[in-house]
Amino acid sequence: MSNVVVLDNGGGLCKAGIGGDRDPSAVVPNCLGRPSSSKKWLVADQLQACEDLTSVSLRRPFDRGYLINPDLEKEIWDRIFRSLLRVDPTASSLLLVEPLFNLPSIQRSTDELVFEDFGFRSLYVADSPSLVHLYEASHRPDGLISRAQCSLVVDCGFSFTHAAPVLQNFTINYAVKRLDLGGKALTNYLKELVSYRSINVMDETFLIDDVKEKLCFVSLNVPRDLQIARRPGKDNLFRCTYVLPDGVEHMKGYVKDLDEAQRYLTLPDEAWFPSQGMKDGCAEVPEKPEDRKRIDLTKNEFNLTNERFLVPEMIFRPADLGMNQAGLAECIVRAVNSCHPHLHPVLYESIILTGGSTLFPRFAQRLEKELRPLVPDDYHVQITTQEECMERGFTSCI
Repeated sequence: MSNVVVLDNGGGLCKAGIGGDRDPSAVVPNCLGRPSSSKKWLVADQLQACEDLTSVSLRRPFDRGYLINPDLEKEIWDRIFRSLLRVDPTASSLLLVEPLFNLPSIQRSTDELVFEDFGFRSLYVADSPSLVHLYEASHRPDGLISRAQCSLVVDCGFSFTHAAPVLQNFTINYAVKRLDLGGKALTNYLKELVSYRSINVMDETFLIDDVKEKLCFVSLNVPRDLQIARRPGKDNLFRCTYVLPDGVEHMKGYVKDLDEAQRYLTLPDEAWFPSQGMKDGCAEVPEKPEDRKRIDLTKNEFNLTNERFLVPEMIFRPADLGMNQAGLAECIVRAVNSCHPHLHPVLYESIILTGGSTLFPRFAQRLEKELRPLVPDDYHVQITTQEECMERGFTSCI
């Protein structure tokens, strides 16, 4: 067995394993949680094993993407190393993935954790973009990324999104651009939408995370989809129902009808939609207020319509929500323009997506559609995606 421990210490999830393994041995929440029915704080995998996570209180060692509570992180790492990996830190080395632009004070706190509290023999610290580039180059040795040793890594993480150019396995720090949006902000926005329109779920972090991962998708034609979402009944291809846990028959929430939730896939990627007030070439009859479906608060469920694509839309149009931030496509263009002009065509042709928020259906297609008008016509835009991108940072460490 290898004596190298690999730890991708993200703000939302910790991915940990042993050097040489293909997949991480543990993927656990990087937090402590206390369910409303318990007085005990649960750590990492204990949260995953808990049946009732209704209104769970959370304590996270990370805030805005950086470590702020080393004592809390120590408790989580101790659970991972001793209970899940079953390794002896004093006989092992650690490969640690840390966020870009980590502050020196945080680096010193991390060093104290690694050497003084756990007693690791040695430590190697790396950032996510360089490891993702290394993995992609080694995974496809005949590809452009391997031959040019250059790529642009788009990392949509828990707290923020980075567009990071990488050259010869080193991140070009001066060209990295950051978008202050990540999976946490998307979950919070979905909480607000559901709470305002249906039922109060502001305390249901894990539940809304599940809703986001199962039901949200990226729209390729937002004006068209907004009109479709206003249709009543079965004409609304986006309407679906999510059932909340009742604490008796089922302890986890679930999608009521999976086929209903997938109906949006029948829409063409790019289709002309009739102007407002028109439906299939005919005048659309406006919906009467008395015909609108009222919310039945006695039922343990809620409906989603345009929330399903408005939440991921934040990444591409943060200004629509009043945020003074550029969209992801503009963020990528600014990162490329910060590099030497000779690298521009190669960077646009070797974009790599990583992070949980890139797993939304049609994310890559929408990003390419947004990038194309901003990129010179003689440049190719090529976006690489992988299903295992949540674990890619871990895999590339091996």
